[in-house]
Amino acid sequence: MENQPPDGRTEQRRVDLDARQVRVLAHPLRMRLLGSLRVDGPATATALAERLGTNTGATSYHLRQLAEVGLVAEDPDRGSGRQRWWQSAHDMSHFEPTDFDEDPDARAAVQWIQADQVRLMGELAERWMAVEHHQSRAWRDAAGMSDLVLPLAPDRLRALNDDLWAVLMRYRDEAAAEMRHRDDAEAPDVKPVHVFLAGFPRLDDRW
Repeated sequence: MENQPPDGRTEQRRVDLDARQVRVLAHPLRMRLLGSLRVDGPATATALAERLGTNTGATSYHLRQLAEVGLVAEDPDRGSGRQRWWQSAHDMSHFEPTDFDEDPDARAAVQWIQADQVRLMGELAERWMAVEHHQSRAWRDAAGMSDLVLPLAPDRLRALNDDLWAVLMRYRDEAAAEMRHRDDAEAPDVKPVHVFLAGFPRLDDRW
C-alpha cells in the first residue's frame, strides 16, 4: 500500500494504521479510492467514479467512511459550492501484522488487505503481459519478475526488507527531483511503475 505522491514532493506523510482504520480500509472500493487519490492526486467523487467504473453515490459514501477515520480529507483549495474535492491524508500506510493479534476483527481485516495486495499484483502482471508485445523493447527488457530462496532468520529477513525499502525510497526521491527540474519538452520515456516488495517463509517440510 505504499504509493508515491503525484506532485513530486519528497517528504513522506506516513500513517501507522490503527485497528479502526484497517477495519474501514478492508473493502475493495475503499482500497481503490485511497490508492487512486495517492497516485493520481485529488479528485471529485464523480471523477473517481468514472475512473474506477462505479457510481458517484458509492464513491461518495465510501469516501466519507475513509474520511471518518482520517485516511482521506476534503481539499479546501479546490472545492467550490457543492463540488467537493477529496485528497489522501497521507502518502503511505504502515502496520505490523502483530499489532492486531488481540483484535480478531482487525486481524481479519489485515489478512484481507494483504490478500488484496497479492490479488492486485497478479492482476497488474497479467495486464502487462497481455499487452507487452506492443511495448518498446526497452520497456519489455526492463520489466519483469524474479524470485530467490534464501536461508534467513527473522531478523535477517527484516534487515533485507529494510535495505530494499531504502533503495526504493532513494529511487523515489531521485525521480521526484528529476520531475521538478525536467523540461516537459525534453521529457524522457517515463511511466508509473508498480513495484511490489515481498518476502515470506517458504512453508514445506524441509526446514
